[in-house]
Amino acid sequence: MTFPRILDRRTFLRGVGVSIALPALDAMVPAFARSDDRAAPRRLVTIQTNLGIMPHLFFPEKGGRDYAPSPYLKVLDRLRSKLTVFSGLSHPGVDGGHANEVSFLTGAAHPAGAGFRNTISLDQFAAEKVGTATRFSSLIVAVSNAAERSMSFTRAGVLIPPEANPARLYRKLFIQGTAQETAARLQDLKAGRSLLDSVRERAKRLEQSVAAADRQRLEQYYASIRELEQQLLQAESWENKPKPKVGMPEPKEFKEPGVLLSRLRSTFDILKLALETDSTRVASLFIQPLGVISEVAGVEHETHSLTHHGNRPEMIAELQKVEEAQFEALRDFLVSLQGVAEKGQTLLDQTSVLYGTCMGNANGHSNTNWPVLLAGGGFRHGAHLAFDKTRNEPLANLFVSLLQRMGVEAGEFSSGKGTLRGLEMA
Repeated sequence: MTFPRILDRRTFLRGVGVSIALPALDAMVPAFARSDDRAAPRRLVTIQTNLGIMPHLFFPEKGGRDYAPSPYLKVLDRLRSKLTVFSGLSHPGVDGGHANEVSFLTGAAHPAGAGFRNTISLDQFAAEKVGTATRFSSLIVAVSNAAERSMSFTRAGVLIPPEANPARLYRKLFIQGTAQETAARLQDLKAGRSLLDSVRERAKRLEQSVAAADRQRLEQYYASIRELEQQLLQAESWENKPKPKVGMPEPKEFKEPGVLLSRLRSTFDILKLALETDSTRVASLFIQPLGVISEVAGVEHETHSLTHHGNRPEMIAELQKVEEAQFEALRDFLVSLQGVAEKGQTLLDQTSVLYGTCMGNANGHSNTNWPVLLAGGGFRHGAHLAFDKTRNEPLANLFVSLLQRMGVEAGEFSSGKGTLRGLEMA
């Protein structure tokens, strides 16, 4: 009997200026190993709510495993054994009030500075390593009442626009186009690659006549072109493959400005399906709760003004309702992941969910001691890891732990020079 040749996972597709790892194909797995015994994949979801979380309602007073839950953590109490709460974490040098939201996943210092250039975000670093195995290397989504923004950046530090419409996100993931639409899409992808070839050639000619500083900038430009090429090639390889069928109907279009929480819940539902169908293994969600969240009873003021409450009890009480509603949506998302069985574990066990904010205290635009929690991912949870609230531990150390949990060989990331102390694998 002869057996088909087994492809090495490190086999590369090569083209003009392109070198990308092949997606995980059946041919890369020996025939005797093609069964449900293969390990379930690790996944990563990162979530930032950019207007802060009131610290006195989030942080427990005591560290360790026997902490008393704060008001916000009581919302998540049924998941206590599946999450870890952190205090005393931030990115060193990441300042500038609200401007630092762009550095939440990158750790790039001084984002409000005139010469600031961002770096690659955690989700995109992970997607570079594991994203070729799925239809979408990553999903970048936003829930906002204002301009669509994200916290995801390429290796060249370029902002990646998010998908902020749940209905469009659903169609992107689960609605199969017609044969004509597929053919048109493939033609567009090929045209995009041809355009990049032309752009590269022109840039190469320009490189011969510019100074060294400009050549360095052109190298960054080439890096952006290579990233786009990889995305186009990956999109082509998946275009003719059927999309997964799901039981959830397409969500409605949310046009009312005050229904941010309904959009958030709908987005969470779609992200759960994207992970469950293995359409992606990396997702980032940027939450910008601007405007009046009218669907929360008792809320009359727009959220940004509430965050600058000046310690007025009535403003704090109103903001607490908005933030608690976000924690309730997070709880339901985590519970939904916990409810999906996957090879003897749950989808939550296989998915690290990072939730936090870039503001230590939005009332005073503080950028230290950020409220952060981690759920799932197979870590040993159930504790409050309390670090020095003045001399903070680098948040990027937690990022290194998350990367390693996904199987990514990374000894450091940004300001993180090792894994986070006290956070252990289960």
